[in-house]
Amino acid sequence: MSQDIIINKQLVRERFCSTLKSYRSHAVVQKAMARELSEIICSSEQVPCFDKVLEVGSGSGALMAELLSRCSVNVYYANDLVEESRHCLREGLDRFSVQEFHFLAGDIEHLEELPSELDLVVSNATLQWLEDLDSFFRNMAIHLRPGGMLAFSTFSTSNMQEISAIEGVGLSYHTLKELEQLAGKYFELTVSREEVLQLEFSSPEAVLHHIRRTGVNGIRRRSWTKSRYQHFIDQYRRLFSSENGVYLTYHPVYCSMKKRMP
Repeated sequence: MSQDIIINKQLVRERFCSTLKSYRSHAVVQKAMARELSEIICSSEQVPCFDKVLEVGSGSGALMAELLSRCSVNVYYANDLVEESRHCLREGLDRFSVQEFHFLAGDIEHLEELPSELDLVVSNATLQWLEDLDSFFRNMAIHLRPGGMLAFSTFSTSNMQEISAIEGVGLSYHTLKELEQLAGKYFELTVSREEVLQLEFSSPEAVLHHIRRTGVNGIRRRSWTKSRYQHFIDQYRRLFSSENGVYLTYHPVYCSMKKRMP
């Protein structure tokens, strides 16, 4: 049984900062999630146009690109724990006609000032790193206009279960039902669904390379000794072999909801 950990936000920032350049090419599941989330958002609007949008966990800009290629946004606020994310986003903005762009650096759970009267709050593959989702949902509802939309993707309980099975630690993921209940205090649910994906890799070593290149190993500081490394490789190959090598499980969930009218 794996042990849930207390999230070290500084470590998370360091790991994602070091992988900003490699993230987009290696984070194939997160990129597909960004595309799916954007489809959900824009298909729910008769005219996909938003005045003010806040993205939480903007990263390398995958979601921003998917969203702006499908709908128009006047003012785009992007937040990320990694301040260097700002440069990735500005490079991507050249292709789109956004009137204003603002970057909000820092932990969304502790930012004192956020824009108000938002039309849309959106987040892709980020909420699993937050410590208090109830407070997050309440805070986003405060800053959204009545009828405004909250749409997010994150990961659920089967995510990277192979890693936690061997290492004995992992993030504390919520079930889709738990997410619906937490957000349902402040929002009316319009879309929710989940899927389980298995990526195949040629070897356990390739799995570790994939994880390092996407920064999702920001769980704890622990050095890879020779014995620990060999144990991981041997156990992974023994427990999670597939026809073409080994597999790694991802468990994305998608939710879209509207702030209740007064």
